[in-house]
Amino acid sequence: MTLPVNAPSTDFNFAQHLIASNAQRPDKVALIDDVGTLTYGQLADQVRRFAGGLKAMGLKREERVLLLMQDSSDWVVAFLGSLYAGVVPVAVNTLLTAEDYAFMLSNSRAQAALVSGALLPTLQAALDQTNTEVQQVVVSRPTAALSAGQHTMADLIAQGQPSVPTLTLADEPAFWLYSSGSTGKPKGTVHSQGNLYWTAELYGKGVLELRESDVVFSAAKLFFAYGLGNALTFPLSVGATVVLMAERPTPQATFKRLVDLQPTVFYGAPTGYGGMLASPDLPAQSQVALRLCSSAGEALPRDIAERWSAHFGCEVIDGIGSTEMLHVFLSNRPGDVRYGTTGKAVPGYELQLRNEDGSVITGHDEIGDLYIQGPSSALMYWNNRDKTRDTFQGVWTKSGDKYTRDVDGYYTYAGRNDDMLKVSGIYVSPFEVEATLVQHPAILEAAVIGKEDSDGLTKTKAFIVLKAGQSLTQEEVKAFVKERLAPYKYPRFVEFLAELPKTATGKIQRFRLRELENKAQ
Repeated sequence: MTLPVNAPSTDFNFAQHLIASNAQRPDKVALIDDVGTLTYGQLADQVRRFAGGLKAMGLKREERVLLLMQDSSDWVVAFLGSLYAGVVPVAVNTLLTAEDYAFMLSNSRAQAALVSGALLPTLQAALDQTNTEVQQVVVSRPTAALSAGQHTMADLIAQGQPSVPTLTLADEPAFWLYSSGSTGKPKGTVHSQGNLYWTAELYGKGVLELRESDVVFSAAKLFFAYGLGNALTFPLSVGATVVLMAERPTPQATFKRLVDLQPTVFYGAPTGYGGMLASPDLPAQSQVALRLCSSAGEALPRDIAERWSAHFGCEVIDGIGSTEMLHVFLSNRPGDVRYGTTGKAVPGYELQLRNEDGSVITGHDEIGDLYIQGPSSALMYWNNRDKTRDTFQGVWTKSGDKYTRDVDGYYTYAGRNDDMLKVSGIYVSPFEVEATLVQHPAILEAAVIGKEDSDGLTKTKAFIVLKAGQSLTQEEVKAFVKERLAPYKYPRFVEFLAELPKTATGKIQRFRLRELENKAQ
């Protein structure tokens, strides 16, 4: 595993690193959000002033602050300003409930909260539910009058004295992300200052080859590990321009940015790509300026990738990352895309497939558990030693995913460890069946779980969301899969739903479907 020679030194502050890297382009636009633009010079000034404001509020190095903001230039300033001050931002999903935030406030022991005005009522409800240590709240773009202990972010920046960077270490805890909770309660994942550097160097520059001339737009939000790299770490490391959008990435909202602001690089998730392709408002290739697209979050079905690429004339680079590894570690590469696979290891990372007994698989086309070795691995799960030991095993990180590797070295997704099915004594990947189902022109989305038949044997069950105005019978669904996959893989049971249960980052929650199935039995 070869790493770049320009690795961060022992003393390293990522926010200061970005400011220094862009000192020569103070007048270039760094951020475009829903209300305006921010140049690199303005960004550096606001980061320093925000850091000074945090210190003036009494926040100390390594203390946590909850970061609950919609995507905007204020999110970027709050995150980088916290890092600059040595304060640890805990970036959280904006689509959760007050109960979720109450847990995160208590679990992280946050000393303050940074929140968008539109989300302040939800935060206040969370604060009312827990014995929190939060004493002060900083509000970005408030929508109502503020109470005691609440400050506007604009005032904090305007009144803050520009701070010098706190002397942090490359291996020092810098920020937290909570796992998305696709398998249950989220875990506080602690990342270092250096981890941000490594993902930008190895994937943003090394694989995506982002350029200073690029305009980038990520449908995945900044609170998501994937979005944090897409819309902050990667583009700001090369001096590119970022488009930020506060609202949810519906097809119409996404199309508006693609057409009006002409981004050259777009990042999305498979669910989003599928929804956009199904929309009657899909813009023509001539209306956009895309040169490269990226997908992660879940494996990208071949059919969706090929249709998107054919329509827009640009590749979709499918990869897999995780909250624990911070960003993508296994990926296709521009000019070397094999749709239906997740590509090869990102240079700088090493991968292993292991059997259930822990032995390393050296052959081909055998399903195994995926393990990763690389410099961006998280330090731990906060206050969760058992889970930390299970996931972070020496230099190796257990992904929780199952994969196969073909003779050419390309990896193909086979499902999550807890989603894999054994049918007739043979492993069946739910994803393989799902990827086949969505090839049907009437099917928008599909999720597959195991269901016991009358003999107590596990068979596949498909939950299907149809496209608007379409209809299918259960037998038509079964026949479609039978024609394309081995007989034991087709779904013996089919149920049509209006929508699939998902995390706020768009991942299908199969465990919710299993819970529904268990209740129905």
